[in-house]
Amino acid sequence: MTAGPSIDPARFLDEQLAQASPDLMRDLLTTFVNALLSAQADAVCGAGYGERSPERVNSRNGYRHRDLDSRVGTLDVAVPKLRQGSLYPEWLLERRKRAERALTSVVATCYLLGVSTRRMDKLVQTLGITGLSKSQVSVMARELDEHVEEFRTRRLEDAGPFTFVAADALVLKVREGGRVVPVHVLVATGVNADGHREILGVQVTSSEDGAGWLGFFRDLVARGLTGVKLVTSDAHAGLVSAIGATLPGAGWQRCRTHYAANLMSATPKSSWPWVKALLHSIYDQPDAEAVHAQFDRVVDALSEKLPAVAEHLEGARADILAFTPFPKEIWRQIWSNNPSERLNREIRRRTDVVGIFPDRGSIIRLVGAVLAEQHDEWAEGRRYLGLDVLARAQAVDHTTSIEEVTEPELQALTA
Repeated sequence: MTAGPSIDPARFLDEQLAQASPDLMRDLLTTFVNALLSAQADAVCGAGYGERSPERVNSRNGYRHRDLDSRVGTLDVAVPKLRQGSLYPEWLLERRKRAERALTSVVATCYLLGVSTRRMDKLVQTLGITGLSKSQVSVMARELDEHVEEFRTRRLEDAGPFTFVAADALVLKVREGGRVVPVHVLVATGVNADGHREILGVQVTSSEDGAGWLGFFRDLVARGLTGVKLVTSDAHAGLVSAIGATLPGAGWQRCRTHYAANLMSATPKSSWPWVKALLHSIYDQPDAEAVHAQFDRVVDALSEKLPAVAEHLEGARADILAFTPFPKEIWRQIWSNNPSERLNREIRRRTDVVGIFPDRGSIIRLVGAVLAEQHDEWAEGRRYLGLDVLARAQAVDHTTSIEEVTEPELQALTA
């Protein structure tokens, strides 16, 4: 049975706008959810509320009120009760998306631990969340921790080989030993055998040194990371060494965006527009042979006027042109870390709300939940790379010389 409309949307919206209520969106959403639940109850009963019908198979028996936390605040939802059985939709049972529950639990943990109490009070009110108890926080945190840990430690070999991998790090602040200290969140993404992007792993380390990255990549390899042909990242020495130590058959592509910033720092300010145009001309070529030929021409042009810049560029030749042996149609996806930067912005959109985290576990909880949601979206979306181009990329015999980690015995400090 299809339930008829229980409210006149146009008249109701006109009345709400006339009142100019500051909680307009919350009231509108509450009314909409309650109307949806009422319509669902009518469909289950086989007849509308108070309606006599031979098709009726059940009847209502009042309401039970439940709080539903949403992005516009806590809603007072009236769930219809039935004389026989019960009505409680699954979408209402799953009260929050993973990342929202993680954010709520982190904020509540900060509040309960006395971290910036005035700021946390204001933050909770801004989110519109009410009535957070210690027991609620405990249950939410336990559920999230189990899910995030399962996601972080899952086996990778079933989805491999991962032809292309990108690695990057974010700096967040955490309270440890009575002090606020910076920590590094290491994140790796990859393109699986089906052409979809995946979140491969996330760890928190005390510093972005060789030990931290070495432990991170060792964990990825132990969990089944194989078939890597190219890793794209910035030129952090610890990261590059860790790639060479754990993925000896993989090439390394220095992110072109990060390199441009490095080259700009070595170029006179007045000359940068010209140098930038020359650098971009290298990437605008139609094939690998033309890219290398244009690189030579750019170096020759710079050698006359800016020899230091030419030397800087020549020294980075192998690193920034590692993408050229692969099919032209995927160069844009593999020659920079820009796709990872978009992922970082999504992480920071959530973490900036918290500011200073109470502990490392709360960082893993929130960042892991955000990454798990993004992972699911990528799995359900369109392929990042086509299967044909992946097969051709796998056939490329390409390696880049990367120095081994000089102190492999160092152990990473992770969380």
